[in-house]
Amino acid sequence: MSTGRVAVNGCISAQRGSVGEFPTREITAYVKARNTATKGTNVSYEAFFRVVDGGHWEKVGSGRAYVGAGESIGPVEVGSTTRVCGPVRVEIRVHARADGAAWSGWSPAATKQCQT
Repeated sequence: MSTGRVAVNGCISAQRGSVGEFPTREITAYVKARNTATKGTNVSYEAFFRVVDGGHWEKVGSGRAYVGAGESIGPVEVGSTTRVCGPVRVEIRVHARADGAAWSGWSPAATKQCQT
């Protein structure tokens, strides 16, 4: 997705863990941004999480970063959530806004997008 001359992608990592005998996943949302403009700009971003079947969107984090002209940042951690593993599908999405621009559309976050 893009917001003005700044292109933004969301990505995630999912680490295995446990709480007692219950297996868990620590899901962390990240954002990558690329500024194609000739001026640097501040970019605000947010990440949301939900269980697909009947869940509601919950904010897992937000932040703000300066992205110089022609530069890229990220992956930058936005927030994380720990979930007990179960037979449910979950999703994370991110959006961003450059100074003076509207919020971008939503970008789904996937593990493969975290590759550098």
